[in-house]
Amino acid sequence: MMSGNWKDGLRDQLEDFVDSFVVKGAKQSDVYDVIVEEIANLRFAYERDPDPAADRPGAEAEEPSIEWPGALP
Repeated sequence: MMSGNWKDGLRDQLEDFVDSFVVKGAKQSDVYDVIVEEIANLRFAYERDPDPAADRPGAEAEEPSIEWPGALP
């Protein structure tokens, strides 16, 4: 089971992420609202397609192949 340490790291990175937009002039509350919206969008997209990387053209070509000389007995 994973420890809670990753959650602390996530919180630290989120704080830095939000701060990076606030420094550029965004309101903190607006950044939070957009993050919540985007998380909802990501969840919806994941429900529709849990592995979107597999849908990329050529993704099947990334699979390892054993078709090289000497690989077969």
